[in-house]
Amino acid sequence: QVQLVESGGGLVQPGGSLRLSCAASGSIFSINAMGWYRQAPGKQRELVAQISSTGTTNYVDSVKGRFTISRDNAKNTVYLQMNSLKPEDTAVYYCNVEGVYRGPYARFSSWGQGTQVTVSS
Repeated sequence: QVQLVESGGGLVQPGGSLRLSCAASGSIFSINAMGWYRQAPGKQRELVAQISSTGTTNYVDSVKGRFTISRDNAKNTVYLQMNSLKPEDTAVYYCNVEGVYRGPYARFSSWGQGTQVTVSS
């Protein structure tokens, strides 16, 4: 099994910054893509940012230039630095990690528990 522990959410004023972290642990042989999704009330979950095992990143248009995704492979951790936050960024943020289990080397896709980000004055 693979466990993901998220941290870093909270309440911030418009224009402020937050940094989310997500650490993966368990029977992990390798990690491929790591990403952050978000779901606002009444809306579908959407991909915010993703980073590949080689460091290639992609972002939803609405966060380009404001959010930065990064990863620390030694710690099996993915980060999301969020700057210039807007009220429309308010949502529950979920991390997702895709990889391969250590024996029997099957693929997995695991989700974090979610962390609330609220942008409000």
